[in-house]
Amino acid sequence: MSKRLLLEKLGIQTPVVDFCEEIEKQVSSEFKAIDEVASYNQLKILNAMQVHRLSNNHFNWHTGYGYDDPGREKIEEIYAEIFQTEDAIVRPIIVNGTHALTLCLAGILRKDDLLLSIAGKPYDTLDEVIGISNKYGQALDIKYEQIELTEDGNFQFELIKEALKRPVKMIYIQRSSGYSWRQSLTIKKLEEIITFVKGVQPNVIVMIDNCYGEFLEYKEPTEVGADIMAGSLIKNPGGGLAISGGYIVGKKDLIEQVSYRMTTPGIGKECGLMFGQTRTMFHGLFIAPQTVAGAIKGAIFCSKVFEELGYEVNPKYNDPRSDIIQSVKLGTKEQVICFCEGIQAAAPVDSYVTPVPWEMPGYDSEVIMAAGAFVQGSSIELSADAPIRPPYIVYFQGGVTYEHSKFGVIKALNRLVEHKFIDIK
Repeated sequence: MSKRLLLEKLGIQTPVVDFCEEIEKQVSSEFKAIDEVASYNQLKILNAMQVHRLSNNHFNWHTGYGYDDPGREKIEEIYAEIFQTEDAIVRPIIVNGTHALTLCLAGILRKDDLLLSIAGKPYDTLDEVIGISNKYGQALDIKYEQIELTEDGNFQFELIKEALKRPVKMIYIQRSSGYSWRQSLTIKKLEEIITFVKGVQPNVIVMIDNCYGEFLEYKEPTEVGADIMAGSLIKNPGGGLAISGGYIVGKKDLIEQVSYRMTTPGIGKECGLMFGQTRTMFHGLFIAPQTVAGAIKGAIFCSKVFEELGYEVNPKYNDPRSDIIQSVKLGTKEQVICFCEGIQAAAPVDSYVTPVPWEMPGYDSEVIMAAGAFVQGSSIELSADAPIRPPYIVYFQGGVTYEHSKFGVIKALNRLVEHKFIDIK
């Protein structure tokens, strides 16, 4: 059976198949550069594993306090090597990216310290941490300010310089676009701003939220001056195999402070079980560059498909990319739900389930999430989500292979065609 016939058997209308085949031809020239970056990062990870003599005994279980767990120590050595930092924390007990970021903020900042976010407001899930809201009475007792990016997504250098005339403890930068209509921040832009702020206030700590950004470029933010950085293992660096966890990499003194928040002062990194997860964490890390490459190709395909159909997309298919997220402005609640239904129907797990908007913890509006993943919540696997609020933007990401990511786009488009939101002749 040909692929075309199989797609039709899976319920994809012939005009949708024809349209998507033509789009794929138009974007294929973009894929070569992606493959080159993936190849480089694959060799970088391989080198780190070889230099640090990764062995089969680093996959073994340990019990109790986890003192001297060789697998835990090894994976943290290797992460520090890959991200070119002095130290690292890589643990399955970090439940998500927000948890990793919170550990950094709570571990380093003290009463009345000034936290300055220079790429606009961080994810909604940090509102309760930094004090934008304090519904649960757990916000840090710090001062928080933010400076927006310009309309074209650049840093406001003069406003940042003015803010740095006061003692700022930490500069916070969210690399990914998140739930905002902007492009992700490239390594070139991050290097420029980090050099700038260190020139104005040399001792300021620069922290990067690196979620969705790992292995998209030849360098990582910690290689261009960031002091500390955090992310999630069920996003890019887990390669779709890590079943939970997060990482934090950076300067040794900062990692030590964060480790005391993760466990308790005086214990820090010395305790903590890996619960037999080191093998999948190492394996996922090893294949992560190729997995990320597949996700980026899928995002490019998605961008071109919906741009051709008249929708606003961000980024455009041939724009520089520094995260795996593709935003599509669908304009109505109904189209957002329809798109997410298509993504869910393309999943290998729970394809028969219908996603619906719900009040998700940490968000100030209903959110719809579509994902039929082998690891629940894994956004390096194919998924789409959207806050149900104007202008009704859906955020598409992931796909551990390009073929699956592409099929998700085809299925979402087919759903919109079936419901007569789009007409493809």
